[in-house]
Amino acid sequence: MITMSVLMIEAFYGGSHKQLLDLFQEEIKGCSVFTLPAKKWHWRARTAALYFMQTIPPSENYSLVADVIVFNSAFNMESFLTSLGSFMKLIPDHRPRELEKLIRPKCQVLYFPIIFPDITRFLPAHKLGRDLLMTDIQDIEDGKADDGLMRNSFACLNPVPTAKQDTRNQEGLSNISDSLEDLNSIRRTEGTSAYHGEDMEHVAINPCSMLGGSGNLEENFSAQHMPLHIVWPHRWEHDKDPELFFNTLLKLKENGLTFKVSVLGETFMEVPDIFAEARRELASSVVHWGYQSSKDDYLKVLCMADIVISTAKHEFFGVAMLEAVHCGCYPLCPKALVYPEIFPDVYLYSTPQQLFKRLQTFCKRPYLARRNAIKVDLARFSWVVLRGKFRSLLAAEAGEDL
Repeated sequence: MITMSVLMIEAFYGGSHKQLLDLFQEEIKGCSVFTLPAKKWHWRARTAALYFMQTIPPSENYSLVADVIVFNSAFNMESFLTSLGSFMKLIPDHRPRELEKLIRPKCQVLYFPIIFPDITRFLPAHKLGRDLLMTDIQDIEDGKADDGLMRNSFACLNPVPTAKQDTRNQEGLSNISDSLEDLNSIRRTEGTSAYHGEDMEHVAINPCSMLGGSGNLEENFSAQHMPLHIVWPHRWEHDKDPELFFNTLLKLKENGLTFKVSVLGETFMEVPDIFAEARRELASSVVHWGYQSSKDDYLKVLCMADIVISTAKHEFFGVAMLEAVHCGCYPLCPKALVYPEIFPDVYLYSTPQQLFKRLQTFCKRPYLARRNAIKVDLARFSWVVLRGKFRSLLAAEAGEDL
């Protein structure tokens, strides 16, 4: 392995930032790391450079001028480049002309790398039969995938079924017709607006789950009719807009809809008041509340949930959403920020009312969220897929064309 001398600076060493730095330290040799605790990220962004300037010892191995500027999403890159002009106007004595044009050639996008763990031992029976894409990701992580290609979502329909499989498939045929009729019924009675304008004929229903998936038919029938389980796995801060999330849930409750909710994520010194208020109002619906210190406990909650929601007003990537998708959760995200870059349009909402209508439909028919094959390409965010690019980047000589 190439020995590298890499300086890593992290002003907010917590959450996904910590996860990334820990991954680099484990996988890449020759790292020198300097960090600050994960507190007051707004101020960290403004003043951390002053601290690091005094803390990091000088070294001839560290270049003061960047050869490459890497961003974890195209949205992040464009946000940075297009804001340069307005930012530089705040500096009275230093206004280089056309700074964006000078910097843009150095910029590139390299997605945030994630190690997707094997979570099959945490999955309920109805997810084991459905989430074949998740299994494919694990094959990539384990080095078993065939050229990184995803298997077809209909792989469970074995062309040469065993007697047991054939019996189960025949018993489940009526479930397919029933589910398609349910989808048509939703389109007729609620209109396409409940699905953010999506054509319900193109909603992907995975036959694997309709045919019972893993486990016996009675177990899967029971699981498909349990109340919808919603999870919100984000920092407890205003930029994640918990007010929108909880107000939407309270509106669902006011309309007599049944659901369960798990609220995860890290907390800091100042917690928005809405969390305590929502905890009281939603007490009978709460399954888990608060940060899960164990990674396994965190993954278990995600595996038991049906839908993961983001209400963020500030997001350049969103590791928690992708981890939840890996655990079989149906994602609902704002049609803004980085999300359209990562998630197909079917998983996006444009207004609070659209979010409410989507959840209203899923509360009434939770099996729709559980039976849908989730069409999010997780492989392009896997560390196994991306590590070669990161190692090449960090091993490059100054001025080398990447």
